[in-house]
Amino acid sequence: MAMQPHSKKRVCYYYDSDIGNYYYGQGHPMKPHRIRMTHNLLLNYGLYRKMEIYRPHKATQDEMTKFHSDEYIRFLRSIRPDNMNEYSKQMQRFNVGEDCPVFDGLYEFCQLSAGGSVASAVKLNKQASEICINWGGGLHHAKKSEASGFCYVNDIVLGILELLKYHQRVLYIDIDVHHGDGVEEAFFTTDRVMTASFHKYGEYFPGTGDLRDIGAGKGKYYAVNVPLRDGMDDESYDSIFVPIMTKVMETFQPSAVVLQCGADSLTGDRLGCFNLTVKGHGKCVEFIKKYNLPFMMLGGGGYTIRNVSRCWTYETSVALGVEIANELPYNDYFEYFGPDFKLHISPSNMTNLNTSDYLEKVKSRLFENLRMLPHAPGVQVQPIPEDGIKMDVDDQDGAADGDTEAEKDERAPQSEKDKRIIPDNDFSDSEDEGPTGDGRKNRESFKNPRKKQRTDSKNTAETAEKDVVKDEKPAEEKPAETKPEVSPPTEKKEENGTVAKKEETNEPAPPVAAAET
Repeated sequence: MAMQPHSKKRVCYYYDSDIGNYYYGQGHPMKPHRIRMTHNLLLNYGLYRKMEIYRPHKATQDEMTKFHSDEYIRFLRSIRPDNMNEYSKQMQRFNVGEDCPVFDGLYEFCQLSAGGSVASAVKLNKQASEICINWGGGLHHAKKSEASGFCYVNDIVLGILELLKYHQRVLYIDIDVHHGDGVEEAFFTTDRVMTASFHKYGEYFPGTGDLRDIGAGKGKYYAVNVPLRDGMDDESYDSIFVPIMTKVMETFQPSAVVLQCGADSLTGDRLGCFNLTVKGHGKCVEFIKKYNLPFMMLGGGGYTIRNVSRCWTYETSVALGVEIANELPYNDYFEYFGPDFKLHISPSNMTNLNTSDYLEKVKSRLFENLRMLPHAPGVQVQPIPEDGIKMDVDDQDGAADGDTEAEKDERAPQSEKDKRIIPDNDFSDSEDEGPTGDGRKNRESFKNPRKKQRTDSKNTAETAEKDVVKDEKPAEEKPAETKPEVSPPTEKKEENGTVAKKEETNEPAPPVAAAET
């Protein structure tokens, strides 16, 4: 498959300001606030001018049960911190309670994450965009009936199922430090989805992703696992990522690509053990982009949140084909990035245990496996199922030129809308965020959890000019949670008197049998 030179592409970006409100609990490493930090940083870099920004719809129960079991989704919808005692058996059964805690708004958090990935797939299917970004997605550990590794609903699987309605073959690539087990398991027996995961292997969560795990049945050889060791640096990563992905592209010939950009493979991550820089991580995005295929970019892991926001901002710029300065612009979270206040980070001096011999052996084995594949498996022609969500015709043709005034959401400043939940002893993301004398609030133990407080973030004139997004739902609509059905598109008045039109409605579509497990 030939690569094309760099080109400017039409990029869609999905973000909901509510995403940063959700809070897993004191001391928990997963912090959705990192997505808000990323959004604020890329706004202040001016990247918003070069892409279409959409507010995703909330995925419905019907959409989520295209992959997940009905019982599991009903459970997620029902469970709350104040009724956990009534669900103790189900919590055990569905693996909810420790790594995957029950927190306020859990179900809505899952809806937003999944909604962005499903909407991205629909955009790509309709050729309304060439690259779609959902940093709130990428939750690759969730299983059909089980939460795992801080993930509850597998937005990636839902997005790929949507892509399969229009694309014969979809390639999934995972550069998170943890194995993408939930996605691999979902497509383990199909030849229409190839999963390629580059991850730390050996006494490390989730414990799967051995070189010998290659798929089963029709999916044999369609699971590609690259088990890596501690200390993986930019040069070593590039030496194995580029040749393997080149061979995968030549052999599998996908017509769409999904890349999970988990940032816990960066150096200095609170839970990670690799030594990649932001540039090294971003090279993967750059390489895949050159193939000029419909391309979905998702978030994932990442637990040193100042570096997560650096990474995903940089990778947004790579998707846009725009160079951005190493000097960080002033932003609402500027103090997080001290003492250097730079975009790029330096690797540590940790030892790279991935020797050249080891990487050569891994490559050699994987090339042998890929040689076993029939070239580009065909799919019998079938009627295309309905889209997961409906798009307006105007949106497909005119959104890039600003022709659809009704769909625009001209909102008050982001900082007025955003309410961040901040327990006063959990400001920084971990004790690893920096030395205790550098002005960050750190606590090494959290014995007495305090009640969550809502505080308004500071208002900035710069943000006021910038927060113009296109809505996939009425901007301030709070749908009742008692019914999964979605009403037909209606016009709703915003608080400021403007009218927002629902751009895409969530109508369930039949699942793709070839991708089911």
